[in-house]
Amino acid sequence: MNSLEFAPPQLAALPPDPVSCAWWPYRRGDDAEHRIRGWLGDLWALPPAAMTIARDSRGRPFLEAGAHRVDLNWSHSGDWLIAVCAERARVGVDIEWLRPRPRALALARRFFTPAETAQLAAMADDPARLEHGFTRLWCAKEAVLKAHGRGLSFGLEKLQFALDDDGPPRLVACDPALGAPADWRLHAWTPVPGYLATLACKAVVVGGASAPSS
Repeated sequence: MNSLEFAPPQLAALPPDPVSCAWWPYRRGDDAEHRIRGWLGDLWALPPAAMTIARDSRGRPFLEAGAHRVDLNWSHSGDWLIAVCAERARVGVDIEWLRPRPRALALARRFFTPAETAQLAAMADDPARLEHGFTRLWCAKEAVLKAHGRGLSFGLEKLQFALDDDGPPRLVACDPALGAPADWRLHAWTPVPGYLATLACKAVVVGGASAPSS
């Protein structure tokens, strides 16, 4: 297992809780929830059977484990599974296999904002760079929308990122339902060669712990 910790945006009068993330080899048909319950049990020194993964009305997972109410998300692509959790943040994660995407620009024109599409179109003379830029944007959008709780059905065009040379895509505008761009923190990295992962988090407090929204 590979893992990292990441600090969400700080709330007034509250120290930021770490966001925990881990990833494992995965084969189609593997029981992802079983693997994730074992990881969660290790985090809180509880048996996996005590890790009750519940779902809200939209099917978004969260964890109830004794006194802990934990926001939870996971993703898989190709041969890898990744999961993230936090007690005082909304979290979302996406992992993508960096495979060729010859229709990247056409998909961007259909699903992304005009500004994002223009930024990708400027890379058209370098297909590998364009495809990587498209995947960076897709990962960032999916991570934020999964953290929000509506997923891709909310609309990829309802949040806009700028691609910088260094660091994760930068959220510059979003639908008011997502909050303000400054509410979100993103971390993008290469968990294993040939894959890109992006984690998104937004600090929240509901009775002292995070909880899924309806």
